Amino acid sequence: MSKPRDSNRGSHMPRVALSFGTDTPDGKRDPYRKALQAVNLDPVESPLVLAGLDGLLLAGGRDIDPELYGAVAQPETREPDRERDRREAALLSEALERDIPVLAICRGLQLTNAALGGTLIQHIEGHRRPDRQVVHAIRIGAGSRLRSILAVDEYVVNSRHHQCVDRVASGLAVTARAPDNVVEALELPGKRFVLAVQWHPEERTDGPDARLFAAFRDAVGSATPQPGPSAPPRAGS
Repeated sequence: MSKPRDSNRGSHMPRVALSFGTDTPDGKRDPYRKALQAVNLDPVESPLVLAGLDGLLLAGGRDIDPELYGAVAQPETREPDRERDRREAALLSEALERDIPVLAICRGLQLTNAALGGTLIQHIEGHRRPDRQVVHAIRIGAGSRLRSILAVDEYVVNSRHHQCVDRVASGLAVTARAPDNVVEALELPGKRFVLAVQWHPEERTDGPDARLFAAFRDAVGSATPQPGPSAPPRAGS
């Protein structure tokens, strides 16, 4: 099993956890790394705890294990990465307890909802378009963090998922939906920064999606989290 990489781009940069599966290829990891580094955040890949880290990014990847939200796997659900599900649920719990900023993307949104008690629809049609950077519009809720970041009421996103939120976890607020009512963004009011989006902004940082990472950086830079364990072990170490 290979060890996850740290970017090691300077100790002065805030360090954030960037969580992947152990089998996530470099080609899938690189856009997240570059998006964080572009806003002067130093990614530390797949830690087991958040000690010494300033933020958490939950990335895209495999389907969530239906057992996490009390369901039986349907035929369309792909083999889950249960170790990753457990690790990321624990990281999310620690981040919320210590009020560390969280940015969750695609699978990360689904993991956030499931880990906090919500459920997922295991298969939908029309949202898995990995070959297109422009797929459909979303409507953003007034007064939401997402609205303040993107400064628009309607936004066009890319889309490459086949699962989505069903029952929203208690405490989470839906702040964007697609025309077919699919949840496209979740936020957790009362925390410093918890934003989850269903699309893939890391693939479009040459446009307004870059603002999501800048807002995450600003939240990380202003955070004063509660102290946690003294050392950050990593998955596969």
